[in-house]
Formats: sequence, structure tokens, C-alpha cells
Amino acid sequence: MKKIGIITLNGYFNYGNRLQNFALQEILKSMNYEVETVRVEEESLKKLGKENILRSVKRIIKMLFFQRIREDKKYKNIRTERFMEFSRKYINESDYFICEGKVPEKRMLDFDYFVTGSDQVWNPLYNSQSSIYFLNFVPDYKRISYAASFGISDLPIECIPNYKKWLSELAHISVREEAGADIIKELTGRKAEVVLDPTLLLSKEQWLSISKESLDKPNQKYLLTYFLGEVSQENEIKIENIAAEKNLKIVQLANIKDKGAYIADPSEFIDYIYSAELFLTDSFHGSVFSILLEKPFVIFDREGSKKSMMSRINTLLSTFDLVNRKWENIDNTDDIYNVDYKHVKPILDLERKKSLLFIESSLGLDK
Repeated sequence: MKKIGIITLNGYFNYGNRLQNFALQEILKSMNYEVETVRVEEESLKKLGKENILRSVKRIIKMLFFQRIREDKKYKNIRTERFMEFSRKYINESDYFICEGKVPEKRMLDFDYFVTGSDQVWNPLYNSQSSIYFLNFVPDYKRISYAASFGISDLPIECIPNYKKWLSELAHISVREEAGADIIKELTGRKAEVVLDPTLLLSKEQWLSISKESLDKPNQKYLLTYFLGEVSQENEIKIENIAAEKNLKIVQLANIKDKGAYIADPSEFIDYIYSAELFLTDSFHGSVFSILLEKPFVIFDREGSKKSMMSRINTLLSTFDLVNRKWENIDNTDDIYNVDYKHVKPILDLERKKSLLFIESSLGLDK
């Protein structure tokens, strides 16, 4: 059996990251490949100059400022361990790490192809500007990107020479949002396919098959939130008013103050959304699972982030004709709960075919 390696971000703290990794693995397995996610040793990626280190520190400080989350170490550790348990159960990860200048060549010969993506593997703030995420450690013909994301609309000037070279050398290239395709066109002249995030390639039934109910999930009806950015006081009041109108308990997945929800693992994340009366989020994957599970949801702009961070969400909503789910497009409270999903299935079926065709073509299966 031929073998494919996945290169993606390996953090054990983000629901979308773990679930997209699982989804891509399952799709490739369904095409009769053995699949392994090769872990990248992030600490050793720091082949960074002082400017990059300073920028990373500033990003962390900024993130902490906007989120204002003082995480209790005990609960943070519990959450991380539960994410790792999910990965051990559902994702075939390598028992070794690779990094710049430390790639075991003999092991790499076991792989017929490598796929980088999805997630923000090309965001210079997350990938330490490493060529690993552009697969330069294997021959060109083995390099495929699937739904890779830059996460930003404009690259720092110092990234451009390397990114231009690395992107040019990928055999097959696809991205998750239109802004990413624009960057590639500008840098290389290549037209990158815009494909679905891998989480959208699995069916509702497939996701529910790995979901599970949290012991901390409330018995009463609830409004679920999942905000990766700061929640302003104005938005807090809006959320409280929406919950009060329908007598809903508020459950906050990303808030350390709501400890039971905060430690939910990715399987419980799916069930929390599926069981909610309403889901409010600023998250791309939160939006994805709302659509897949056909739940009422509303998207808020992420506080403290550049508009470019919304590119992937805007692409998602435009693709499925759901731009009315943005908070600024909600006219009254009835609109919050009235989501028409009838038109979504034909669009999803078509986009899945296009995305799967890209993968099959990249692997030579269309021949």
C-alpha cells in the first residue's frame, strides 16, 4: 500500500487543528493510502532571526491582552492532555519529529507523497517561516498542498523571497481561501485551486460517529459560544440578552472561567455544537461545524484582529450563500434562529466533488 505523510501544525489546543488533521487523514485513507502525520518539532524550528523572535513575542503579548485569559495551569494541562488523548485515539502520528536540518532521509523514502495543510501552515507567525511546511525535504513531485492557509492577506516583506521559491516548487497547490490564491498568483503567477477545508469533506454522520457527550454538558437548553478573540463588553451584553430571551444557559468553550466546557476535547466540541440551541462564534471551524451539523449560528468579527483574518470565513460564507449569518446582517432576533440550509447540500456536494478531484488528480488517481 502506498503511503502519504501529512505535515500540519501540531498544537494540542485548537479544535479546528485537530479535526482538520483527522479529516484529511480519513479522506486519504478512503483513497486506499496508508497515512501518517509527521510531527514537526516546533521548538527546533527557531532558525529565526531576532526580528522574528521579537514579532512572535509581540504576537503572544497581544493575544494575551485581547483574550484577557489568565489560564489556570491545572486546567490548561488537563485540556492539553485531553487533546493528546484524542490524537492518540484518532490520528496516526509519527513517533518521531522532524525540523529544519533534522529530517531522517531514510524514513522519508517510505512516503510516496506528502500533503501540507490544511490550517494556517503558511502563516509566518505560526510556522517560524520554515521550509518544512512547504515540503522542501522531498522531491518536487511528492509535494502537494491541500487547503493550506496563510491566515493573513499580506506577507511580511522578509518572507517574500523564500515563499516565492518554496511555492513555485510545489507540484500541486491548493488553498483554503481566495486571499491565499491571490498571494500565490502575485508571488508566482500560478493559479491555486481554492478547495474546501478537509473538515467539510466528511459527512455529518461521520462527525457524529466520533462525537461524545461531555459529563459537564448542561441538562437544560443552552447557548454555546466559542470566541478565539476578545469578547467586548458590548457583545457580552448582546449575548446575555439573547440567552435571556429564550431562557438559555450560556456555555463558553474558550473561556477558562467556564472550566467544564474549557477542558472539552475535540469529540465533545462536536457534540456541544450539535446539542446547542444557538452557536455564537468568531471561529472558522466553529462556522464549518455549524454548517455541517445544520445548527443556528451567528458569526462575530474577531476583536483585535485585522480584517484579513476574516478572509477564510468570508470565503466560506460566500461559497454556501450564508453571509446573512454575520452579526451585522442580523435584522431581528427571529433571524438568529431561522437558518435555511436547503440550498447548502447541492453546493456542498459540488464543492466536495471539486475538492476530491483535486486530491485525486494530485495523486495521479484520475489516470
